[in-house]
Amino acid sequence: MRPLARLFILSLLLGWLTGCASWGGSDWHEPQVRLVKVEPVKLRLHQQEFVLHLQVDNPNDGRLFIRTLAYSLRLGDLLLAEDEASLWRSVGGHARRTFKITARTNLWQHLKPLAKLLKGGQPLQYQLRGELATGLIVHRDLHLTRSGEIIPGDLQPE
Repeated sequence: MRPLARLFILSLLLGWLTGCASWGGSDWHEPQVRLVKVEPVKLRLHQQEFVLHLQVDNPNDGRLFIRTLAYSLRLGDLLLAEDEASLWRSVGGHARRTFKITARTNLWQHLKPLAKLLKGGQPLQYQLRGELATGLIVHRDLHLTRSGEIIPGDLQPE
């Protein structure tokens, strides 16, 4: 019985390792992550809540499992939000899926620097950095960095 159990365990380990090797092969392509929309939800004096809409495109044949997203959002040099969200979602092979993540911040503490940035009339630089933790058994971390400009005049209603 003992040699049979060892043989069984050895075959399971070898099967698992071949699965790992094939998953990280040359035919694997990194999924694309985009920030599609930022939706304001609650805008209070001491806390603002936004929903970040992230779109994930999976160009691979197999399903992509996403466990967590750690992110930070900056406006110029100001750190507006930094958090980690537990997702536990998946994106099918050759599919696209949008995830909603809640981001909370306190702009009140950044009021003076924000007022200076808005007063200048110059475009404001923003940057979203994140790390998606993927996989169930074999883990891969996908890094994302998105940046751009916000024109202060575009934020004011006409």
